[in-house]
Amino acid sequence: MTALDSSSEQRTSRNRLIGRLHATRVALTAWLGRPLASFHLILAICALLVVLGLVMVLSASSVISLQQDASAYTVFGKQVVFVLIGLVLFWLGLRVPLRKIRAASPAMLWVSLLMLVLVLVPGLGTEINSTRSWFTFGPVGFQPVEVAKVALALWGAHILVVKRGVLHLYRHLLVPVVPVALMMFALIMLQPDLGGTITLGVVLIGLLWFAGAQLRLFGALALGGLAGVAVLAVGADYRLSRLLAFLNPGADPGGADWQPNQALYALADGGLFGKGLGQGPSKYKYLPNVHNDFIFALIGEELGFLGCALVLGLFAMLAVVGMRIATRNIDPWIRMVAATLTVWLVAQAAINIGYVVNLLPVTGITLPLISSGGTSVVITLLVFGILANCARHEPESVAALRSQGPGRFGRLMRLPAPDPYQPPARRRPARTPARPRGPADRRRHPRSSRGGTS
Repeated sequence: MTALDSSSEQRTSRNRLIGRLHATRVALTAWLGRPLASFHLILAICALLVVLGLVMVLSASSVISLQQDASAYTVFGKQVVFVLIGLVLFWLGLRVPLRKIRAASPAMLWVSLLMLVLVLVPGLGTEINSTRSWFTFGPVGFQPVEVAKVALALWGAHILVVKRGVLHLYRHLLVPVVPVALMMFALIMLQPDLGGTITLGVVLIGLLWFAGAQLRLFGALALGGLAGVAVLAVGADYRLSRLLAFLNPGADPGGADWQPNQALYALADGGLFGKGLGQGPSKYKYLPNVHNDFIFALIGEELGFLGCALVLGLFAMLAVVGMRIATRNIDPWIRMVAATLTVWLVAQAAINIGYVVNLLPVTGITLPLISSGGTSVVITLLVFGILANCARHEPESVAALRSQGPGRFGRLMRLPAPDPYQPPARRRPARTPARPRGPADRRRHPRSSRGGTS
């Protein structure tokens, strides 16, 4: 074979590859242009995260379940129950009309505020790990701060949309959303719950950002947030030790540095393909709380870099699809809710992965739908249901669902056809009554007097 024939074959194979890539791009673009593409993507992302989370919780918790109980499936069984409860809330968030969810947001806010107060009352709230942030009902625990995040996102978006014509004025932009959020911050800091405070702050920042607040306001919020984190860090010895371990790594390898170091060792041991599902040694007491806060480290150890890339890709896809839903909707409340909920979930995942890879101090924030945790899984599934409901309200989706029917999935889930967006009617300005004319007016305007023209 001559050099000319070899170069011709290479050119032909390269052209074929370019042609296949072009065909794939055209097919993907056509599929993304379908009316319900965002809805199907949200369902796929949610399903993959749930399945991956259950598999990894089973792998991570089997050892601690055997140590605490006779069965290796104790923690996994609780996680399955929480997922089933969360799927019911997912269905409710998907099926209930968004206008009813918006109408119920003030009541949800007041209920969440009441729960944040009651959890601080001795005898009602339960203290776990020096934090009074739980209601316990037998073996089941419930954190009201998770409900408060959803309530603030829904209610805050409602208030900001109602006042969108005057948001250029600070008093309308900040009141009443920021005072209510500060009240929530105060109640959560009294527990004290650093992770809940940070994620609630993400929700508030998301609301103000998508409402169009000026950048100088976020600088003030950042300073206030750093001050609050500093107060919470100094208020407890274990949080202060975590912060000092992050600022001065290696100073306490057997104490505060132990958990972050073991997470890095687990990620390094995994390599490209991992040691195999269920084969990670870090769960044998080398890495504490591996099924809760540090499950991403076990994913890297057992599934390798490819498993970590899968998790990162799913949350990156969630960010893209959530913003796609927000930009394709015309209802301003749906746009703000979809964007804020997306920022909350993706930021929470970024914080969790950030402290696992030692880029952030350890805060105890869970990895959404993957970490073991009842309230977090249930509320996150509710959020995914609301996002899927928002996806069904895209104008193209509304037209397709109302003209072609709900489809196989819609009939199975008994989903009603979404209502098209109706912009609020503009109020007509009140007619200014005519000012009664006096004798002075008649002298100035003689033509309007009873005497006729002069």
